[in-house]
Amino acid sequence: MIDLRHKIVLITGGSGGLGAALAEAFAGAESRVVITARDRKRLDATAEKTGENGAQVLALPCDISRRDQVRSLGDEIKERCGDVQILINNAGIAQAVSFSDMPDDLWDETVATNLTGAYNCCKVFLPAMVQAKWGRIINIASTAAKVGYRHATAYTASKHGLLGLTRALALETARAGVTVNAICPGYVDDERTHENAAAMGENTGKSVDAILKLFAASAPQNRLIAPDEVASLALLMASERLGGMTGQAVHVDGGAVMA
Repeated sequence: MIDLRHKIVLITGGSGGLGAALAEAFAGAESRVVITARDRKRLDATAEKTGENGAQVLALPCDISRRDQVRSLGDEIKERCGDVQILINNAGIAQAVSFSDMPDDLWDETVATNLTGAYNCCKVFLPAMVQAKWGRIINIASTAAKVGYRHATAYTASKHGLLGLTRALALETARAGVTVNAICPGYVDDERTHENAAAMGENTGKSVDAILKLFAASAPQNRLIAPDEVASLALLMASERLGGMTGQAVHVDGGAVMA
Protein backbone atom coordinates (compact mmCIF):
# COMPACT_ATOMS: atom_id res chain seq x y z
CA MET A 1 0.00 0.00 0.00
CA ILE A 2 1.05 3.62 -0.55
CA ASP A 3 1.56 5.16 2.88
CA LEU A 4 0.55 8.82 2.90
CA ARG A 5 -1.18 8.76 6.27
CA HIS A 6 -1.24 12.10 8.05
CA LYS A 7 0.64 13.88 5.25
CA ILE A 8 -0.68 17.41 4.81
CA VAL A 9 -1.84 17.85 1.21
CA LEU A 10 -2.98 21.08 -0.44
CA ILE A 11 -5.02 20.77 -3.63
CA THR A 12 -5.81 23.92 -5.58
CA GLY A 13 -8.87 23.96 -7.80
CA GLY A 14 -10.38 21.54 -5.33
CA SER A 15 -14.04 22.47 -5.65
CA GLY A 16 -14.97 19.92 -8.31
CA GLY A 17 -13.94 17.79 -11.26
CA LEU A 18 -10.37 16.56 -11.12
CA GLY A 19 -9.72 18.50 -7.92
CA ALA A 20 -12.50 16.65 -6.14
CA ALA A 21 -11.15 13.30 -7.40
CA LEU A 22 -7.69 14.20 -6.11
CA ALA A 23 -9.15 15.17 -2.73
CA GLU A 24 -11.05 11.91 -2.49
CA ALA A 25 -7.96 9.86 -3.40
CA PHE A 26 -5.73 11.48 -0.79
CA ALA A 27 -8.48 11.40 1.81
CA GLY A 28 -8.79 7.68 1.12
CA ALA A 29 -5.05 7.37 1.79
CA GLU A 30 -5.69 8.99 5.20
CA SER A 31 -3.85 12.18 4.34
CA ARG A 32 -4.92 15.47 5.88
CA VAL A 33 -6.42 17.24 2.89
CA VAL A 34 -6.85 20.96 2.36
CA ILE A 35 -8.76 22.03 -0.73
CA THR A 36 -8.91 25.57 -2.04
CA ALA A 37 -10.75 27.37 -4.83
CA ARG A 38 -12.57 30.66 -5.35
CA ASP A 39 -16.12 29.32 -5.06
CA ARG A 40 -16.79 28.89 -1.34
CA LYS A 41 -20.15 27.16 -1.80
CA ARG A 42 -18.83 24.47 -4.16
CA LEU A 43 -15.69 24.09 -2.05
CA ASP A 44 -17.69 23.41 1.11
CA ALA A 45 -19.91 20.92 -0.73
CA THR A 46 -16.87 19.00 -1.98
CA ALA A 47 -15.29 18.98 1.48
CA GLU A 48 -18.50 17.71 3.05
CA LYS A 49 -18.86 14.92 0.50
CA THR A 50 -15.18 13.91 0.70
CA GLY A 51 -15.26 13.85 4.49
CA GLU A 52 -18.38 11.69 4.77
CA ASN A 53 -16.38 8.67 5.94
CA GLY A 54 -14.48 10.57 8.58
CA ALA A 55 -11.66 11.85 6.38
CA GLN A 56 -9.92 15.06 7.42
CA VAL A 57 -10.79 17.62 4.74
CA LEU A 58 -10.49 21.36 5.25
CA ALA A 59 -11.96 23.83 2.75
CA LEU A 60 -10.32 27.26 2.57
CA PRO A 61 -11.29 29.67 -0.24
CA CYS A 62 -8.48 31.44 -2.08
CA ASP A 63 -7.81 33.07 -5.43
CA ILE A 64 -4.35 31.71 -6.19
CA SER A 65 -3.70 34.44 -8.73
CA ARG A 66 -3.61 36.84 -5.77
CA ARG A 67 -0.30 36.60 -3.92
CA ASP A 68 -1.69 38.21 -0.79
CA GLN A 69 -4.44 35.59 -0.62
CA VAL A 70 -1.97 32.73 -1.11
CA ARG A 71 0.21 34.08 1.71
CA SER A 72 -2.86 34.30 3.97
CA LEU A 73 -3.82 30.77 2.96
CA GLY A 74 -0.36 29.56 3.93
CA ASP A 75 -0.60 31.22 7.33
CA GLU A 76 -4.01 29.69 8.02
CA ILE A 77 -2.99 26.17 6.97
CA LYS A 78 0.14 26.35 9.11
CA GLU A 79 -1.86 27.50 12.11
CA ARG A 80 -4.60 24.88 11.73
CA CYS A 81 -2.70 21.89 10.33
CA GLY A 82 1.04 22.48 10.05
CA ASP A 83 3.30 22.81 7.03
CA VAL A 84 2.05 21.64 3.64
CA GLN A 85 4.07 18.58 2.60
CA ILE A 86 2.38 17.80 -0.71
CA LEU A 87 1.27 20.59 -3.03
CA ILE A 88 -0.91 19.77 -6.01
CA ASN A 89 -1.27 22.71 -8.38
CA ASN A 90 -4.50 21.72 -10.07
CA ALA A 91 -6.39 25.01 -10.47
CA GLY A 92 -6.78 25.99 -14.08
CA ILE A 93 -8.80 27.85 -16.66
CA ALA A 94 -9.43 26.43 -20.12
CA GLN A 95 -11.74 28.34 -22.42
CA ALA A 96 -11.96 27.41 -26.08
CA VAL A 97 -11.68 30.41 -28.38
CA SER A 98 -9.70 31.20 -31.51
CA PHE A 99 -6.69 33.48 -31.15
CA SER A 100 -8.23 36.21 -33.29
CA ASP A 101 -11.39 36.24 -31.16
CA MET A 102 -9.66 35.93 -27.78
CA PRO A 103 -10.10 38.98 -25.54
CA ASP A 104 -6.96 40.20 -23.82
CA ASP A 105 -8.46 39.71 -20.38
CA LEU A 106 -8.95 35.99 -21.09
CA TRP A 107 -5.23 35.67 -21.84
CA ASP A 108 -4.38 37.55 -18.64
CA GLU A 109 -6.73 35.50 -16.47
CA THR A 110 -5.59 32.18 -17.93
CA VAL A 111 -1.89 32.85 -17.44
CA ALA A 112 -2.51 34.37 -13.99
CA THR A 113 -4.30 31.23 -12.83
CA ASN A 114 -2.61 28.38 -14.66
CA LEU A 115 0.98 29.58 -14.42
CA THR A 116 1.38 32.49 -12.01
CA GLY A 117 -1.03 30.84 -9.56
CA ALA A 118 1.20 27.75 -9.45
CA TYR A 119 4.23 30.01 -9.01
CA ASN A 120 2.54 31.80 -6.11
CA CYS A 121 1.78 28.52 -4.36
CA CYS A 122 5.28 27.13 -4.89
CA LYS A 123 6.74 30.36 -3.55
CA VAL A 124 4.72 30.12 -0.33
CA PHE A 125 4.82 26.36 0.35
CA LEU A 126 8.17 25.18 -1.03
CA PRO A 127 10.44 26.73 1.66
CA ALA A 128 9.00 24.55 4.44
CA MET A 129 9.49 21.45 2.29
CA VAL A 130 13.14 22.34 1.72
CA GLN A 131 13.62 23.01 5.43
CA ALA A 132 12.04 19.65 6.31
CA LYS A 133 14.09 17.93 3.58
CA TRP A 134 10.94 16.27 2.25
CA GLY A 135 8.20 17.45 -0.03
CA ARG A 136 6.22 16.81 -3.18
CA ILE A 137 4.99 19.27 -5.78
CA ILE A 138 2.70 17.84 -8.44
CA ASN A 139 1.65 20.20 -11.21
CA ILE A 140 -1.42 19.18 -13.16
CA ALA A 141 -0.39 20.24 -16.65
CA SER A 142 -1.95 18.82 -19.82
CA THR A 143 -1.00 17.31 -23.12
CA ALA A 144 -1.17 20.99 -24.10
CA ALA A 145 2.11 21.36 -22.18
CA LYS A 146 3.74 19.25 -24.90
CA VAL A 147 1.85 20.03 -28.11
CA GLY A 148 -0.25 22.88 -29.49
CA TYR A 149 -4.03 22.89 -29.84
CA ARG A 150 -6.26 25.07 -31.98
CA HIS A 151 -8.59 27.45 -30.14
CA ALA A 152 -6.52 27.10 -26.95
CA THR A 153 -3.68 29.59 -27.31
CA ALA A 154 -3.76 30.96 -23.77
CA TYR A 155 -4.24 27.53 -22.22
CA THR A 156 -1.46 25.94 -24.30
CA ALA A 157 0.99 28.75 -23.55
CA SER A 158 0.23 28.63 -19.83
CA LYS A 159 0.68 24.86 -19.65
CA HIS A 160 3.95 25.01 -21.59
CA GLY A 161 5.07 27.54 -18.99
CA LEU A 162 3.94 25.26 -16.15
CA LEU A 163 6.07 22.47 -17.55
CA GLY A 164 9.07 24.82 -17.65
CA LEU A 165 8.43 25.76 -14.03
CA THR A 166 8.26 22.07 -13.13
CA ARG A 167 11.62 21.28 -14.70
CA ALA A 168 13.42 24.33 -13.31
CA LEU A 169 12.16 23.74 -9.77
CA ALA A 170 13.05 20.05 -9.99
CA LEU A 171 16.66 20.99 -10.72
CA GLU A 172 16.82 23.51 -7.89
CA THR A 173 15.35 21.10 -5.32
CA ALA A 174 16.93 17.84 -6.49
CA ARG A 175 19.20 17.59 -3.43
CA ALA A 176 16.72 19.00 -0.96
CA GLY A 177 14.48 15.96 -0.56
CA VAL A 178 11.75 17.52 -2.71
CA THR A 179 10.42 16.15 -5.99
CA VAL A 180 8.63 18.28 -8.58
CA ASN A 181 6.71 16.52 -11.33
CA ALA A 182 3.86 17.16 -13.73
CA ILE A 183 0.93 15.05 -14.84
CA CYS A 184 -0.25 15.71 -18.38
CA PRO A 185 -3.81 14.46 -18.82
CA GLY A 186 -5.59 14.33 -22.12
CA TYR A 187 -9.28 15.19 -22.29
CA VAL A 188 -10.58 14.41 -18.81
CA ASP A 189 -14.23 13.46 -18.40
CA ASP A 190 -15.09 16.36 -16.10
CA GLU A 191 -16.98 19.65 -16.02
CA ARG A 192 -14.26 21.63 -17.80
CA THR A 193 -14.20 19.31 -20.82
CA HIS A 194 -17.98 19.27 -21.06
CA GLU A 195 -18.12 23.08 -20.83
CA ASN A 196 -15.57 23.42 -23.63
CA ALA A 197 -17.50 20.90 -25.70
CA ALA A 198 -20.64 23.01 -25.25
CA ALA A 199 -18.76 26.17 -26.25
CA MET A 200 -17.31 24.51 -29.34
CA GLY A 201 -20.72 23.12 -30.18
CA GLU A 202 -22.20 26.62 -30.19
CA ASN A 203 -19.47 27.81 -32.56
CA THR A 204 -19.67 24.86 -34.93
CA GLY A 205 -23.33 23.89 -34.78
CA LYS A 206 -22.44 20.38 -33.57
CA SER A 207 -23.94 18.69 -30.54
CA VAL A 208 -22.05 18.35 -27.26
CA ASP A 209 -21.99 14.57 -27.70
CA ALA A 210 -20.47 14.96 -31.16
CA ILE A 211 -17.73 17.23 -29.82
CA LEU A 212 -17.00 14.85 -26.94
CA LYS A 213 -16.65 12.03 -29.45
CA LEU A 214 -14.14 14.13 -31.37
CA PHE A 215 -12.19 14.70 -28.14
CA ALA A 216 -12.21 10.98 -27.41
CA ALA A 217 -11.14 10.12 -30.97
CA SER A 218 -7.98 12.23 -30.56
CA ALA A 219 -6.56 9.37 -28.46
CA PRO A 220 -5.75 5.90 -29.80
CA GLN A 221 -7.84 4.41 -26.99
CA ASN A 222 -10.79 6.47 -28.28
CA ARG A 223 -12.02 7.56 -24.87
CA LEU A 224 -11.91 10.33 -22.32
CA ILE A 225 -9.74 10.00 -19.22
CA ALA A 226 -11.43 9.32 -15.89
CA PRO A 227 -10.42 11.75 -13.11
CA ASP A 228 -9.59 8.77 -10.88
CA GLU A 229 -6.87 7.71 -13.33
CA VAL A 230 -5.06 11.00 -12.84
CA ALA A 231 -5.60 10.90 -9.08
CA SER A 232 -4.09 7.41 -8.87
CA LEU A 233 -0.90 8.62 -10.52
CA ALA A 234 -0.76 11.62 -8.18
CA LEU A 235 -0.88 9.26 -5.19
CA LEU A 236 2.02 7.29 -6.57
CA MET A 237 4.06 10.41 -7.35
CA ALA A 238 3.51 11.65 -3.80
CA SER A 239 4.69 8.42 -2.22
CA GLU A 240 8.17 7.17 -1.37
CA ARG A 241 7.83 4.64 -4.17
CA LEU A 242 8.65 7.34 -6.72
CA GLY A 243 11.10 9.31 -4.63
CA GLY A 244 13.63 9.05 -7.44
CA MET A 245 11.34 10.67 -9.99
CA THR A 246 11.64 14.42 -10.42
CA GLY A 247 11.36 16.86 -13.30
CA GLN A 248 9.14 14.49 -15.25
CA ALA A 249 5.90 15.06 -17.15
CA VAL A 250 3.83 11.89 -17.37
CA HIS A 251 0.98 11.57 -19.84
CA VAL A 252 -2.37 10.09 -18.90
CA ASP A 253 -4.01 10.57 -22.25
CA GLY A 254 -5.00 7.27 -23.83
CA GLY A 255 -1.91 7.39 -26.03
CA ALA A 256 -2.65 10.77 -27.62
CA VAL A 257 0.89 12.12 -27.20
CA MET A 258 3.81 9.69 -27.40
CA ALA A 259 6.80 12.00 -27.06
